[in-house]
Amino acid sequence: MTHGPGGSPHVGELIVIGGLEDVEVAADAKASAVPVPSQRRNPLTAVLVRARKPRPDRVGVPQGSDGARRRRPPSTPVAIYGAALSIGAALLLGFLADLTFIGALHHNRDQRIGYAALRYELAKGEAPVGPLDHNGKPLPLGAPVALLVIPEIGVHEVVFEGTTSGVLEKGAGHARSSLLPGQAGTAIILGRKAAYGGPFRDIGKLLPGQTFTATTGQGTSTYRVLDVRLAGDPVPPAPAAGAGRLQLITAAGAAYQPNGLLRVDADLVSTPQGAPVVGFNIAPLAKAEGPLQGDSSVLVVLVLWAQALLIAAALVAWARVRWGVWEAWVVGLPLLAALGLAVADRVAQLLPNLM
Repeated sequence: MTHGPGGSPHVGELIVIGGLEDVEVAADAKASAVPVPSQRRNPLTAVLVRARKPRPDRVGVPQGSDGARRRRPPSTPVAIYGAALSIGAALLLGFLADLTFIGALHHNRDQRIGYAALRYELAKGEAPVGPLDHNGKPLPLGAPVALLVIPEIGVHEVVFEGTTSGVLEKGAGHARSSLLPGQAGTAIILGRKAAYGGPFRDIGKLLPGQTFTATTGQGTSTYRVLDVRLAGDPVPPAPAAGAGRLQLITAAGAAYQPNGLLRVDADLVSTPQGAPVVGFNIAPLAKAEGPLQGDSSVLVVLVLWAQALLIAAALVAWARVRWGVWEAWVVGLPLLAALGLAVADRVAQLLPNLM
């Protein structure tokens, strides 16, 4: 405490000699601090100490030995909830990727495999010419049956047997209730507009009079475009007896938003081939093989894959709490990605097959 003129006391700041311990000083709120005269200070040992209140945002926060703040690890429910949201967002992105660029890679790979198999069967003379294979057994879904080449729109597509969503992920599909291309009668081929490579996205650009080819076990046949039509447009007359026609079908409307069917009718201009006698009537299409239909038969497989994904997600969430964020994702990301793509692929098969 210092004395002003007349000996009246004033409250000021304490001078601590030695500076070995911290001292808290209460300052008078109504009077400003009066500096200590320099002649009364020891410049070597005097330290002015000011009162300092602790910061509210640091009260109760754990600190390390150096005083730095340490992040408190999240509780188990919060960590699991956050991991679940992250996994859900990743699944949504995976589903979109499966329909777009990953689906395109899927389509290209299946096309290469199908082309190699069809070329091998053509070279051996064992390529299908009807609903039975060279051993007399019904063709399985997904068996390569033809090669469709439309130069005007850049289509070079292996055609597989069947038109379910799963088959059309691989490429164009031959409707099993119709004849094969090149034969006398009407053949029908379906293809996707946008997803999984979208092989038929540009068939609506074909013009009457343009030609393209289809190759089967009976040789290469040439077709001439008759017209392109939507629902409500005039239907061309049926082909004459002994003549051939090919109908290409895809979804109408914007990409991934089908609102109907788009058809391309083409007449066979090369010599028609005869259809083999198979000894039984061709069965009608199942519902899943119709245009714009999904395949509900994959529900059981979808549930099994989804259960595996949930178990893996729970393990990754547990590992995130026990091991840490980066350690858990390094181990769990490949597993979750594989299971997520499997689930997304089955979900996509529930959607319209021409999307």
